[in-house]
Amino acid sequence: MNRRKFLAAAVALATPTIRAFNQSPNIVLINADDLGYGDVGCYGSRIRTPNIDRLASEGMRFTDFYATSSVCSPSRAALMTGRYPVRTGVAGVLQPFDTNGLPASETTVAQMLKTAGYRTMCVGKWHLGSRREFMPTNRGFDEYFGIPYSNDMWPLPLMRGTDVVEETANLESITVRYTEQAVSFIQRSKESPFFLYFAHTSPHIPLLASVKFRGGSELGAYGDVVEEMDWSVGEVLRALDENGLAENTLVLFTSDNGPWYQGSRGRFRGRKGETFEGGMRVPFLARLPGKIEPGSVCRAMATNMDFLPTLARASNAALPAQPLDGMDIWPLLSGEKTELERQAFLYFTLWHLQCARVGPWKLHLSRFNKNAWGPDPAGGSANLPLAKPELYNLENDPEETYDCSQRYPKVVADIRAMVEYMLPTLPEQVQSAWSDTMRRRVTFTPAGALPVEEKP
Repeated sequence: MNRRKFLAAAVALATPTIRAFNQSPNIVLINADDLGYGDVGCYGSRIRTPNIDRLASEGMRFTDFYATSSVCSPSRAALMTGRYPVRTGVAGVLQPFDTNGLPASETTVAQMLKTAGYRTMCVGKWHLGSRREFMPTNRGFDEYFGIPYSNDMWPLPLMRGTDVVEETANLESITVRYTEQAVSFIQRSKESPFFLYFAHTSPHIPLLASVKFRGGSELGAYGDVVEEMDWSVGEVLRALDENGLAENTLVLFTSDNGPWYQGSRGRFRGRKGETFEGGMRVPFLARLPGKIEPGSVCRAMATNMDFLPTLARASNAALPAQPLDGMDIWPLLSGEKTELERQAFLYFTLWHLQCARVGPWKLHLSRFNKNAWGPDPAGGSANLPLAKPELYNLENDPEETYDCSQRYPKVVADIRAMVEYMLPTLPEQVQSAWSDTMRRRVTFTPAGALPVEEKP
């Protein structure tokens, strides 16, 4: 993408257009927790996922879809707001006793859909603030049933609305109970358009499946919980069928980031917590009969920030006042287009901008590494600039194995210029972190020796 096209894409994002559907569809958005790109059958897994695979056969499968962060809270902030999580202030994982959360100044998908007459429910993991003012029922959801953060945190309450209904959630039965609540909401919401955000707490550790699924997978406890989640997807699809809602319901399935200790990253490099592809490229499936071509595959890049503007078009809801980073991907879902012009996609860890993707090109600019020369004798972790930026062509080399920066210096320069152009639009914390990182210069001594940091 040249500079003129880049600027045109930026203007298009700033002034999106919304065309109404003839009828506002119901929306079911299923978000798994730590599910890897290679953990679903239609993406090559040996884990049995026939119900999730059904969404692929009856709808569209994306090959280049990204969570906007490689960890929980920031990814969910991006999904809910259509904005980079650093813009929302949710740059890292929120803890149970944190007093902050997704700010009231941010508009969620649910709040936007409420203005278009939708009934809304959140089932499962929230993780955007556990104080009352940050909980789902204060962020556009009529109902909430779930755990307010990750299932390995403590204390671990199961909540309905803002009330605790179980002091310590029984994780062995949680998927079954989530599914019962989701099905009930569907049955009770037939008379008006509805939005169901079903955010599973699995397959995040600890891995605890119900008795029916325990030991059933050939891939151990991880496979068990994924297969139970697939059963849950099947129950949701069954409820849509039995209530005559399937033909007018947009079903979306994805994951909040790549796999952690267990799970498959597919063919990619890296895992949860990293800005290599394995940490952020995730499954994404979409089904809407009569609108999305069955069995279709989209190879264009898209992200979970794109949900909000896309659902604004589907529901004919007004967009929030805040500038968006996501874009309306309905032209991809409908098959009208196979590619969309868009700004560089930025990869963050906390406030640190580490990579940028433009088209098939991904440029790595900085990375966390052990600071062997720091005051911590054990060697603290620091975000360091790469001595030489690494460029990968993700179409030819999705594993990020062959650095081709020397062969394509102009591509490196163009992407670097786009990053520099976008930096002033990002929060001060990002700009400060970038300046601090770029002030460091790493010189590598002969093979086998430790790197030496040179500061101005």
